Amino acid sequence: MRLLSREFAMKDLGPLHSFLGISIVRTSQGLFLTQQAYANAIITRSVLTKCNPVSTPIDTVGKISSKKGRPYANITQYRSLAGALQYLTFTRPDISYAVQQVCLHMHDPKEVHIDALKRIIRYIKDTSDLGLYIAMSKSTDLIAYTDADWGGCPDTRRSTSGYCVYYGDNLISWSSKCQSTLSRSSAEAEYRGVANIVAESCWLHNLLLELHCPTSKATLVFCDNISAIYLSGNPVQHQRTKHIEMDIHFVRERVAKGQVRVLRVPTRYQIANIFTKGLPRLLFTEFRSSLRIGKLDASTAGEY
Repeated sequence: MRLLSREFAMKDLGPLHSFLGISIVRTSQGLFLTQQAYANAIITRSVLTKCNPVSTPIDTVGKISSKKGRPYANITQYRSLAGALQYLTFTRPDISYAVQQVCLHMHDPKEVHIDALKRIIRYIKDTSDLGLYIAMSKSTDLIAYTDADWGGCPDTRRSTSGYCVYYGDNLISWSSKCQSTLSRSSAEAEYRGVANIVAESCWLHNLLLELHCPTSKATLVFCDNISAIYLSGNPVQHQRTKHIEMDIHFVRERVAKGQVRVLRVPTRYQIANIFTKGLPRLLFTEFRSSLRIGKLDASTAGEY
């Protein structure tokens, strides 16, 4: 702080308690990040304060066509609520996939889309006190999980990619997005997801280097598709993979340099599933806990 004050005009405001609507609570284990007040404001704005709560933000079907259903009259309200939910994903990665799905239809929302958006808000109403834990960890390894839902979009048949990255025991990066091009096989869709997470891990390695906290170990990338894992290490280029040649060479180069290792994880333990598809309640709750999302333990608050 003293060194910074010599270079910049600044004021010490003490320990961090809030930042851009995110509340930070110090506990004996670390930090608890929550947007409970913001979540409650969204519920109030949507006039769903007396709605019945649900246990998951999206059903197991998940994908909604943009061509079915009657147009929703209040497009401005839909876009406003969808945008507000996007900001809530900063501390609530458990709703990332559901929010990504409703945001696909902001240009022309239908009544089925507003129903899906309201389901997210009903889920938030029951879980507004959840937040993201960042705890002290002895490990400084980067561990990533990546998954793809092949051809899931009912209109374009594009796949949905999702990943999450842990630095030690803490979740630091996550994503749920529709792939920009069509994939002709599940292996191709999964491999594009692997390429995305390898690019993210390279960026994180550089960031940690700039912060003088370099990590010397290879990033472990867990994928549940055997073909995608095989492609990451096999130097033979097959005819059917020429159209994804750039992704293949990019990943293989990092694997050959020892910067990344692509390993298999059983689908049952693939945490990234929560970013690509709707899950049953029990599995969703288990994966949500694995993302280090939970409630603040009042007995440990303020002891940090």
